[in-house]
Amino acid sequence: MSSTTSATVDSADIVRLILQFCKENSLFRTLQCLQEESRVSLNAVDSLDALLSDVNKGHWDTVLQAVSYLSLPPNVLQDLYSQVVLELAELREVETAHHLLRETAPMNALKQANPERYLRVEALVKKHHFDASEAYEGMSKEKIRGNLAQSISKHVQVAPPSRLLALVGQAMKWQQHVGLLPKNARIDVFRGVAKDAEVEAEMCPTMVARTVKFGSKSHPECVTFSPDGQFCVSGSVDGMVEVWDHQTGTLRKDLQYQDEGSFMMHDKAVIAVAFNKESELLATGSQDGQIKVWRIATGQCARRYEKAHSQGITCITWAKDSSQLLTGSFDFTARVHGIKSGKTLKEFRGHKSYVNSAVYTKDNARIVTASSDSHVIVYDAKTTEIINTITPPPPSHCSSIMDYSVNAAIMAPKIPGYSEHEDLIFVCTRTNTILLMNLAGQVLKSFCSGKRDKGDFVAMTTSPKGEWLYGVAEDNTMYCFSVASGSLEQTLKVAEKEVIGIAHHPSRNVIAGFAGDGSMVFMSDSRSRGEGPDISRSIYVNKDPADTAVGLSPGAQSDDCYEVPQETPPLRKGREQRQSSMSRSRSSRGAKWLVGRKQ
Repeated sequence: MSSTTSATVDSADIVRLILQFCKENSLFRTLQCLQEESRVSLNAVDSLDALLSDVNKGHWDTVLQAVSYLSLPPNVLQDLYSQVVLELAELREVETAHHLLRETAPMNALKQANPERYLRVEALVKKHHFDASEAYEGMSKEKIRGNLAQSISKHVQVAPPSRLLALVGQAMKWQQHVGLLPKNARIDVFRGVAKDAEVEAEMCPTMVARTVKFGSKSHPECVTFSPDGQFCVSGSVDGMVEVWDHQTGTLRKDLQYQDEGSFMMHDKAVIAVAFNKESELLATGSQDGQIKVWRIATGQCARRYEKAHSQGITCITWAKDSSQLLTGSFDFTARVHGIKSGKTLKEFRGHKSYVNSAVYTKDNARIVTASSDSHVIVYDAKTTEIINTITPPPPSHCSSIMDYSVNAAIMAPKIPGYSEHEDLIFVCTRTNTILLMNLAGQVLKSFCSGKRDKGDFVAMTTSPKGEWLYGVAEDNTMYCFSVASGSLEQTLKVAEKEVIGIAHHPSRNVIAGFAGDGSMVFMSDSRSRGEGPDISRSIYVNKDPADTAVGLSPGAQSDDCYEVPQETPPLRKGREQRQSSMSRSRSSRGAKWLVGRKQ
């Protein structure tokens, strides 16, 4: 796949597009104000032939209106306006001729630059009898018009009509081609997202609608949806990052790089993925502590952090302005990395075991981390100082002298009955109970699976509006809780063994679940089920295709992406030899849930 070259657009060209749009839609006051404030003129016509024809035929009302949007040299404008004044005088439109003579900028400029010529034109207008031979200095009126048309043509650009709408349409078609926008859907052009014909009421998924089977030696370690809902991305133990269509359970072949057999990849297992809020950039973290930031539309690596952490990246969160990445790691720390600088900016210490999750509060002023050391820590995002250390209490049936790993702490959406200005968190501990807490450490509500044997939760997520809380437990079952009542509403089997996590679609009643048995499932209610068969991810053939770099951004290294011949499954060199080391990622994630249990 060839690299994509960037194009530089002059800001004046953007102003001209808007000026043309204003002109075509009769927004003349807006056009005039924009020209005056930006000091940029349209200086283009839809048809040069039409303009020159109007000049030759003496259609001066049309010509003067068109010329008002053009940047013509002063001498050409003075010649044009002088001829218009004289022809008006010939037609005995003396009052209009006097108005143009005295009130227009070109004639005032002529009065200053060439007073003799100005006085001559003024005298000809005042005469009671118009002498064409004297006024036109022996030339025919048609000859003078032809000379004017020739002079104007040298300084006028031609632009096709409706350029702004045409460019927007072309951009939308390209975004649909590369998968950024859905095809055959109503589009919100301003926001750049599809308009949902129907806003779904939040409901619990009731069925497994699609199942993706990975290879016997691979499984997904992490899954996320893009905020605009167009992409579902998985990161695998074999280092692959793949983009899926959740409605069909198939790879997105409308993304050119995937259609050509090229994939975003790491050398080690990918165990964390996250989109920025614009759904344009994807951050991925691997077992060796490396972070890469990709452009989802092209599959190009835009930024790489070789040693963001000394051990594996467990979680990634974008700052709300997409300028920084917050990460947690097996190295017991959380860190903030700058997107522009490509450097680690801050480090948050205090945990004594793996940091399993790290998130910003709604205002980005604080950072909340959860760890296998049984603690949740609230930091000041600017100073990195610890504001509060929270130890979630165990359920009543559990021993109070034991420590329980905190698998995750996530910010709660707005919940009815609680102040929207108060930051609340859902805390998932390695017990059969998920807690709703405030940042002071107070437990506000609890959600229990009701099982003591294999009922301990390993991961959780919420619905977009916060009406439902979902937890997956050691029994590979997803438990669906009503946040308002705290009651368990239903359960759904996710996998046969070793469930890893779940992720909720940002606007649909769809949840992706993934497990160590090599499966990824899309669960939905009956209304959200799409068409298409269950599929298997074909990575069974053990071949060693040559590693070939694809379309890298400037400064990227050749190991950022790998291209595989289309007829060959996407495998990497030495995969068999490295399989044992890859599998350690899975055991590490299992270990982090158990750390802290004391006898």
